[in-house]
Amino acid sequence: MTFRQKRFASARAALTLLTALGALAGAALSGAAPAGAAQGTPIAPGVTYDEFDIAAAKGTAHAHVLTVDLRDPRVRLDLLYPGAAAARATVSQQATAQGAVAGVNGDFFNISETQHPGVEATGASVGPVIARSRALKAAVPNGQRFGPALPPGTSTEDVFGVGVDRRARLDDLSLDGSIRTPEGRLPLGGLNQYALPVGTIGAFTSKWGSVSRVRATCGTDTDRAAPCSTDTYEVTVRGGKVVSSADIPGSGPIAAGTTVLVGREAGAQQLRKFFAGEPVTVRHRLVASSSRIPYRFALGGYPVLDEGQPLPGLDNRASAVRTAVGIADRGRRLVLLALDGAPEYRTGLTIAEVASVMRDLGSVDAFSLDGGGSSTLVAREPGAATVSVRNHPSDGRERAVPNGIGVFSTP
Repeated sequence: MTFRQKRFASARAALTLLTALGALAGAALSGAAPAGAAQGTPIAPGVTYDEFDIAAAKGTAHAHVLTVDLRDPRVRLDLLYPGAAAARATVSQQATAQGAVAGVNGDFFNISETQHPGVEATGASVGPVIARSRALKAAVPNGQRFGPALPPGTSTEDVFGVGVDRRARLDDLSLDGSIRTPEGRLPLGGLNQYALPVGTIGAFTSKWGSVSRVRATCGTDTDRAAPCSTDTYEVTVRGGKVVSSADIPGSGPIAAGTTVLVGREAGAQQLRKFFAGEPVTVRHRLVASSSRIPYRFALGGYPVLDEGQPLPGLDNRASAVRTAVGIADRGRRLVLLALDGAPEYRTGLTIAEVASVMRDLGSVDAFSLDGGGSSTLVAREPGAATVSVRNHPSDGRERAVPNGIGVFSTP
């Protein structure tokens, strides 16, 4: 039994009835291309594009699908992102800037702050991110998540990623970090994330961007809408020494070689003991629970298909426009799916139906990404130098998002 199978085994036993209902919802689908049948239009070496209708429970959905063959040495997957954790751009802008031939949107993100008037929305994603083999950010607490309810047994630490071995896999990434001073060592509770666990200290680096860090001290581990903390403190460390401090988290770009430590409640009380000139060493890394192969890139979302089986408790009621990624052939073939958001197709699919469709397309494991107005699939037209949007985003235009999955190919 694999790690992920063990992780979901107890939930499956408790939710057998829901699993059966989800399977029935999937069985009602028709019109999806069968496994391995996505012949499609060649986009680039190792990459094809296809589109087709799906007869779903609440109406016809229209799917746009990229199939990527990682066995072809000319093709690779990598993270699309605007260069900072707290930044957004459209998928086509990110793909064009990085030279991708195709791509889809990525993780759910801090899209608004209506519950905290006056607090700036960061645009940062929910889950962990690895970019170019380096940790960009860690996951926010489950209760601080934006997006639909997580399936039982999953968390904000779940990721889809591709290792340095060029194989795709699902995993979860937890933060391992510390703050060392002459007085001792403190645990690090966050890295470049829009919400810190209550009572902790988080690190913000140059990869955060210039957005205000106040949002990191709002809400609680179980209630995103809870008020912002009134007990906060911020310390700036440069060149391994404390150079400044403030009662309220600030904003603006963070220089390379500088780390800003933000504390809330007990974490703030610890930071108030720091003094100017004090030597401080901050260490952080993301630790995979199952893979020993380092990740080239990874981003958040949540699993819907594990070893060919839908996760127990997948929602089979709420339909929406969706984006998902599937893994086949032992991580060597990828299926990237984005539904069309045009009015005639906007009823979309339930998450249970997404799992069924991804399995029909040959996926053994599958992972749900942000949907609704974020769902976007881009690909180059034959002979074109840049990508174009292939689906109709449900907002009527592309939405700026924090990251995505990029497909790159060389002739």
